[in-house]
Amino acid sequence: MYGSTSVFTDLRHRRPRRAGARRRMPAVAGAVVSALALVWCAASPGAAAGSPGQKIADALRRSPVYVDPSLDSAVGGAAQRQLAERIRGTHLPIRVVLVPLVEGDSWGGDPAQLAEVVHDRMGGDPSIIITLGEFHDDIAAREWPTGAHQAQQAAAAVFHQSDMEGAGTARRVERAIDIIAAGDGEKEYEKATADLNAPAPSGTSDEPGAARPSEHSKPSGSPVVRAVTLVAGPLLLLGAVGLLWRRRARVRDLATPFALPRSVFAAARRADEAELRDRAAAEVVRLGEEARAAQGDPQAVGRALDAYSAAGTVLDRARGVPDLAGVFALVAEGRAALGAEEAPLPLCFFHPLHGPAARVLPWRPLGRREELRVAACESCVRAIRSRRAPEVLTDRRGDRPVPYFEVDAAHSLWAATGYGSLLSGEPDDSLAARVQRGDFTRTLDAS
Repeated sequence: MYGSTSVFTDLRHRRPRRAGARRRMPAVAGAVVSALALVWCAASPGAAAGSPGQKIADALRRSPVYVDPSLDSAVGGAAQRQLAERIRGTHLPIRVVLVPLVEGDSWGGDPAQLAEVVHDRMGGDPSIIITLGEFHDDIAAREWPTGAHQAQQAAAAVFHQSDMEGAGTARRVERAIDIIAAGDGEKEYEKATADLNAPAPSGTSDEPGAARPSEHSKPSGSPVVRAVTLVAGPLLLLGAVGLLWRRRARVRDLATPFALPRSVFAAARRADEAELRDRAAAEVVRLGEEARAAQGDPQAVGRALDAYSAAGTVLDRARGVPDLAGVFALVAEGRAALGAEEAPLPLCFFHPLHGPAARVLPWRPLGRREELRVAACESCVRAIRSRRAPEVLTDRRGDRPVPYFEVDAAHSLWAATGYGSLLSGEPDDSLAARVQRGDFTRTLDAS
């Protein structure tokens, strides 16, 4: 189905870029989302005065708790007053903003963007903002200055705490406030997630010598109960594991200081080519500003500036969506140089506008015997594991659209590199380096 001589050439000499070793959750920097929020808010001073963010900020000056009217039945007046009293008792600048989040709303369905806008509208003072999260019964938190009270870890811990299962939003927010006040967010998160990697109980191993149930023993209960348990149990387990992976991926993404927000990629996927070009140009400019303002390792700043220059080169000569997706890949590479201590995964191999990859997995297209290890986002990982074709970015071969990686590598830098997945991982092998040595313009001239 999908296949290309360019992708499968010299597989023994190609290795995907891998994520670094497991790290403790770092403090989250909101530089990029802040920039996006400031641009959005500053577009029109007159409109900003009556914007949703301004209305919420005005309400928070009267009470530290704002609840959208549509959520009054879930968090009523009495619960709101109790939350406000609890916040005042902490003597911390905590604010609670409970607003339904859906894709396409004023915040792009992103709790981080909601918090950034409200924080900006309140004057940018030190504060902690608790919002609803991305999943059902989930909450999220951001704070300024970052990491001062481990607020994000506190909200993440509540999601995993067993006694919070089925608890209402108000109780979850109360628990998060208590953890933030104690300053134990990271400790509580590690405690709540300790069982995720716990070893299997003894006696359940398939290894020789492991204890096994007696062949004469019989399970108790009626046949109907046993049947329901056999069917429902694995389904519930799979659902819970999937939700936990999604949650951990979200926390990991937010913990990368210069990562592009998800809302950027969501908007990019919906944009036509002209709008996508404008969005790519805005991200290139923002990367340049961040790189020039950075005070970190000179080598890392140099790599970011190289990525900025390369992204500008690609943007100037981009012929279509695949090249514009390459601009986003270069911007992501530059931001990774600024903000990550260890190399993160590149953008999704199958469709870079899906955003950063979540993991590396083996992949063999239908009809092919060769196998690649590629970096993929969560949705593409689920598709591959369920033996479905993932959504792929297409390019053109003659008059027909084909997956971009089926284009000959001589005609496409992106087919040759998989937008970063097929790079060797060596320091001198990056998308920026390949653009600088002329690979992009060479493939343009060859096409």
